[in-house]
This record gives sequence, structure tokens and C-alpha cells, in this order.
Amino acid sequence: MLHEQILNNAQIVLADEVVRGCVVLENGRIRDISSTPSQSPAAQDMQGDYLMPGFIELHTDNLERYMNPRPGVDWPSSAAVLAHDAQLVSSGITTVFDALSIGDVSPKQTRLAQLPKMVDAIGQGVREGLTRADHLLHLRCEVSHELTLQMFEQLVDHELVKLVSVMDHTPGQRQFVKIEKYREYYQGKYHLSDEEMEAFIYRQTTNAAKYSEGFRKSIVGLCQTKGIALASHDDATTDHVNESAAAGMTIAEFPTTREAADLSHKLGLNVLMGAPNIVRGGSHSGNIAAAELARHGVLDILSSDYYPSSLLQAVHGLATMEQGYSLPRAVSTVSLAPATAVGLHDRGEIAVGKRADLIQVKDLGKQFIVKQVFSQGQRVY
Repeated sequence: MLHEQILNNAQIVLADEVVRGCVVLENGRIRDISSTPSQSPAAQDMQGDYLMPGFIELHTDNLERYMNPRPGVDWPSSAAVLAHDAQLVSSGITTVFDALSIGDVSPKQTRLAQLPKMVDAIGQGVREGLTRADHLLHLRCEVSHELTLQMFEQLVDHELVKLVSVMDHTPGQRQFVKIEKYREYYQGKYHLSDEEMEAFIYRQTTNAAKYSEGFRKSIVGLCQTKGIALASHDDATTDHVNESAAAGMTIAEFPTTREAADLSHKLGLNVLMGAPNIVRGGSHSGNIAAAELARHGVLDILSSDYYPSSLLQAVHGLATMEQGYSLPRAVSTVSLAPATAVGLHDRGEIAVGKRADLIQVKDLGKQFIVKQVFSQGQRVY
């Protein structure tokens, strides 16, 4: 059992306001919140810094960088998970959905080869209590790959699987409507010759016609039966969005157009965009900018995607940009909104009875920095 802890003299970011005071923690939960400073000599002074709820990351493939730190280098998977976990926690992330790809658009099929190792290493880290963040699994299903349904059926009952997204990276649609952007991205990423790139495009297009529709229906059906949260991916048109809504999806990952984002938000799908999109000022694929969606009030969730610290940077960006969000609303995009979207009702906000997942954040004016991180009341950074 943990002793009582008091985090005092903090600017507490609640769901809809910021109050100055103290938060009392007990046994890994928030016991009390007060706008009156504590007089206890045992209270920890937050020095007027912000106290935010721990961030909840729904979509990150950051682990892959640690599994393969250089081309041709395979790092021991257990060590890779712990290094990945340490970076997440230092970025303020206390709950992470590690996004693992089923089906591979890489011509070298590297993701398929390392998928079992990643699942095993994450599971081991969780079972043995080695990770500091709470790790869950997000299965990203590339429906145009011939092995996707088979592999999904093998993994869907894993105890850590809590989110599934349905993807289709076929050239000429969704994320890559512009073929030149598709060529630029994949040819540059995998160092393909022009001939290899043409063969790659042909294979992806052929496989999509053969597998995408049937695999999508089967995967969605299994998730509905098992009560697993579903996300769409790269919806671009009203037809895409209506299909996602009809399937009971709760998250619209990276809609590529304003039209798709507006309709997703209207139909109750939480619009998720990349925090790097906010930090960089736009999409690397030439699609809709996340800041534009925020200015129109239809940006619900941010994901760090490939850069963990971008969450905190993007919160600062949303809260300080013209026609942006209030600080509580900006923080909600990385805490309460993602928690609610996937049914994690025990976390995501600073409220009595919720998990004591908290971040001490110092405001340096031009940026925020993480000073301390607590997971269920225990300091982990």
C-alpha cells in the first residue's frame, strides 16, 4: 500500500479549467483535489508548474526504431522495448497503444518478420513489471496484404489487444491520392529503382483488388463480436467516412481531407491527427493540416505517431496558436479524449477516483518541458 502523497502549489489542468492548488494521491488513485494550498510539511512543492494528466498514446510505431536502429541491425527485442518505454515516459506518456502492423507495404517485408518478436517482448515486459508506462496493443491491419486476415485471427485474442485499425495503403487513394507523393515516399524510404518501384505499385494494386474488401469486412466483424475498439485510417471521402461510421468505428485516424474530418466529427468518430503535423506545420504527405482542423473545432485526438515528445510540443502549439484551443482542451486531445474513445474510463483526467497518472510540466514560454511523471502515484521519471 502506498502512503498518502500531496502534490502542492500546482496549476492543475482539469478537464475544463486550470486551478491552482493541490492534489492528494493515495494507493495509486486521486483522492482529493483542492484549490487551497496544503499546509502539510510533507507536501511536494510543484513550484507553480502545470500538473497534467498522463498522456495516452493510441498510435505509435516508435518501437520499430529501437528494434532496427540501423539498416540491417536487429536489436534484442526485450532491450528495445525497455528503451522505447523509457522514451515514452520521459515524454509524459503513461499509457501507450503500441501500433503493430499486420500486413506489410514494405517490399522487404521487415515488419512482418519482426511482428512476433515485438508482441512477445511487449507481453514479457508487461508480465514481469519491467515497463513504466502501461502498454497495450493496437493492431494496424493492412487489408491489401495476402497474410493479414490469417495473422490477425492469430493475434486478436491476445490479452493486450484493445484497438484495431483498418488500413489500405493502395497507391492512388486515401493517404496517397497523388501517385507522385506515393513514389516520393516509398521510393525514397526503401531506395527502390524506377523498375522496382513500378513492380511495387503493380503488386500493391493487384493485391488490393483481390483482398481488401473481404479482409476489411472479416476484421471489422471479429472486432464487433469481441467488443474491440475500431479505428478507420486515412479516410478521404464521404463514402469512406459513412462506411467507417456504419462499422461502429469510434476513431478516424488521419483523415486526409477537410470533408472527411468534418463528417467524421459530425458522426461521432473522434478525429485523430498526428502531433508532428502540428509541430511541423503540415502533413508530410501533402494532406490536410491538423492546425486547420483545430481552428474549425474538429480535431479531437493527437498521436505522436513516430516522435513521442511531439505530444507535449503539440499541446503547447494548440494552446498558443491563433484560433487554437484552450489549454484544458489541448491537453484533452492527448488524455481524456483518447481514453474515452477506447473505453479506458479509469484515466485521462485529473479527477477524484481516477488513476494517479500525472505529469509535472514547466512552461518555458516557447515550449513545455516534462519535469516529473507519475504512474499510479509512483514516480517513474
